Amino acid sequence: MEFYNYIKALHLIFVITWFAGLFYIVRLFVYHAEAQTKPEPEQSILIQQYQIMQYRLWYIITWPSAILASIFAFVLLYLVPAWLQQDWMWVKLGFVLLLYAYHLKCHFIFKDLQSNIVKNSSNFYRLWNEGATLILFAVVFLVLLKNAVNWIYGVIGIFLFSILILLGYKFYKNYRERKN
Repeated sequence: MEFYNYIKALHLIFVITWFAGLFYIVRLFVYHAEAQTKPEPEQSILIQQYQIMQYRLWYIITWPSAILASIFAFVLLYLVPAWLQQDWMWVKLGFVLLLYAYHLKCHFIFKDLQSNIVKNSSNFYRLWNEGATLILFAVVFLVLLKNAVNWIYGVIGIFLFSILILLGYKFYKNYRERKN
């Protein structure tokens, strides 16, 4: 049982660092997009620095954390295969697939920004940053409550939380525009 606890702890540590990487990489996307509007030489200096920061974060923290979190998750499922008989676990795995889709989309954005191809505004990236937050809320509540039936209430709560995030974003955007 102690081996299980070590594996669970490692899984949680790498899930946390994975999410930290996802939260911060998108924040760097925001800064990179905003640097496009700066005059030279400030623009070039900022973009070069953001590209270095993005590269290091993505390949030294975020990708390894995603892979290690998944490896330890597979070990946990091997140790407790009965979880695969429970509905909540299948819902959780669905959210994990959604998280990997989010991660891969971030990877495509990262690759574009490494070539200084900025396809979206900083406002888009601010909203995009909330995607990982919503997945995190869903997974944490699902794992702690271990009830796939009540996850519908959780989804409704996440939807309402999303509306609050959007309202907060609009408020913040208006505040920044008035301030400038």
